[in-house]
Amino acid sequence: MTEPRFVFPGDTVMVTRRTLRRHHLFRPEPAIRQLYLYVLAVCAKQFGILVHAVTLMSTHEHLVITDPKRCYPDFLRDLHRLVSLGAKVLRKWEGPVWDHEKSSVVRLLTEQAMVEKLAYVMANPVKAGLVAQARDWPGVTVLPHELGRRTLVIERPRVFFRADNEKWPDTVELTLALPPLLAEAYPAEEVREAVADELERQEREARAEVKARGWRILGAARVRRLSPYRRATSFELLRDRNPTFAVGRGQHKVFFVAVVELRAFRRAYRQALEQWRAGLRSVVFPQGTWWMCQVHGAVRQT
Repeated sequence: MTEPRFVFPGDTVMVTRRTLRRHHLFRPEPAIRQLYLYVLAVCAKQFGILVHAVTLMSTHEHLVITDPKRCYPDFLRDLHRLVSLGAKVLRKWEGPVWDHEKSSVVRLLTEQAMVEKLAYVMANPVKAGLVAQARDWPGVTVLPHELGRRTLVIERPRVFFRADNEKWPDTVELTLALPPLLAEAYPAEEVREAVADELERQEREARAEVKARGWRILGAARVRRLSPYRRATSFELLRDRNPTFAVGRGQHKVFFVAVVELRAFRRAYRQALEQWRAGLRSVVFPQGTWWMCQVHGAVRQT
């Protein structure tokens, strides 16, 4: 059975999703960049999502967002559906664009975890051996100095989105916000410096790992020339562990508290689900339940 979603208002999460069989369908180019950012901006505005960082690799996406209204599953549903439909047109692609596995959503429970994952998203092209530094990535990305102050203005793509449909404005803005937990605790510049330091650390480790594996850094020019219909060939474990939360380095006490909380939630959820399946519609699901409440109208603890 698929584990239930654990969704709270105000959660800051890191989202990852891959293309079908790791095809390079999102190879960096202006049309793909415009499509993805336009849809991201439209959906973020519709659902009130705060976008902090984004990197679109050739084979997958990374997002760090905050969900004030407890609706990120709906946001991701629309984001991935519209990006998929647009990409099908751009690539003349038959069949699914995204992998059949559901999105990885990792709750970031501490300030340390947020700093680390913001840097992780930025450093991903370096970890993959594609560029030497995050700033060299030719696709969609965010750098530390842009956190909390960059505003992107994206025009409606020429494909798929009808100009006579009011749902699709001529232009849409996407302002990169700082995670509220960090913004409330520290000055903005201090947050940017912390992420920049963490990014530098992760880049050093990534370059050392690339060298140890005997890889050659591909470089931005060759990345742009990759066929979108080819698949990534680097080894990747199938059905590897999919964490649901992160606490960051040195946060051992928070980690164990989070484990206890998650296990208690899943245990209470399963007990409530058994009663629901037995016909008891008055059963109360634990706080954090999303699907049963949104789709089936179940009662949730407040």
